[in-house]
Amino acid sequence: MAVGEGPLRGILVVSLEQAVAAPYCSARLADAGARVIKIERAEGDFARRYDFDVLEQSAHFVWLNRGKESICLDIKADDDRRLLHAMLDRADVFIQNLMPGAAARAGFGGAALRERNARLITCDISGYGDSGPYAAMKAYDLLVQAESGLSSMTGTAEEPARIGASVCDIGTGMYAYAAILEALYERRDTGRGKGVAVSLFDSMADWMNVAYLQYRYAAKVPRRLGLNHPTIAPYGAYPCSDGAILVAIQNEREWPIFCARILDDATLESDPRFASNVLRVEHRTELDVVVRAAFARHTVEQMASKLGAANIAFGRVNDVAALARHRQLRLAPTETEAGTIEVIAPPAWRAEGSPAFGPVPKLGQHTDAVRSEFLG
Repeated sequence: MAVGEGPLRGILVVSLEQAVAAPYCSARLADAGARVIKIERAEGDFARRYDFDVLEQSAHFVWLNRGKESICLDIKADDDRRLLHAMLDRADVFIQNLMPGAAARAGFGGAALRERNARLITCDISGYGDSGPYAAMKAYDLLVQAESGLSSMTGTAEEPARIGASVCDIGTGMYAYAAILEALYERRDTGRGKGVAVSLFDSMADWMNVAYLQYRYAAKVPRRLGLNHPTIAPYGAYPCSDGAILVAIQNEREWPIFCARILDDATLESDPRFASNVLRVEHRTELDVVVRAAFARHTVEQMASKLGAANIAFGRVNDVAALARHRQLRLAPTETEAGTIEVIAPPAWRAEGSPAFGPVPKLGQHTDAVRSEFLG
């Protein structure tokens, strides 16, 4: 699929964005064929300076901003405000992740914009929403991992940990993307746009539903178990003689197979301590002694071979270097101002082939062209 084609071709997205969550959302729209105009301050999206690890460019920025046009605006300046209004009068989608209330104070609140352009879909992305006692708080990914309780159940028994990827930002960006697609679909019938809003906290709170429900109705507090599942056993990482491998027993049909073919002890199937998943979780300490002893007798590749032959789910405990050479990894070329790089391809496969990504824009690369287009 060529650049500019795809199911969202003809859709104009204007995004007043920075950092990760909003750019992640608009990047998905650009990948699907939408025209995305990214508005940056004169100094640029601060994600441009998170690092300089990709041909002297930021890894975050080149990942999140392919296929967009970059313009520099000062929305407090009259000429730039006039340009932004002219763009939004013709746009299909407006995304912004300024501090709550900042867009409205500048004259770009969602309700007012939809009065001018009834077909416009507005998407506000924030840390905690635009109301409530936390609305004015600054919010970044790690802060929300902690505030939502996610970090309390992540890590080892000794201490909590940050999830290594920016899951709050990415999850919020995906929720915003889905909400925008729903609004575009609804507009086909109604002819009208609508306002949608997504917050980092709400996104992570949704991911915490199982832990919340277990606490709320069974008074269970999640324990930090490292690379082990809190409610399934055995489901975790076990050391082999030269590394570790992660194994998952998801149902009772697999348990006797695991005992006979992996643990080499069929009698464990009828051990009253391990007769059901609930009991195996209750007696996890004793179970782990047995599993660890069996795994320690093999290398990672030997155990992988045994597990594969028995059709037991497993995964190698890889690092980033192993991911970079993973045989299943799909890559896609992306043009940047410093040259062509390879990024990990989007997870959704299309039957007609992989999309062709547009280039990562230079700061303000399209300002003059866009100004001429919309203001003549």
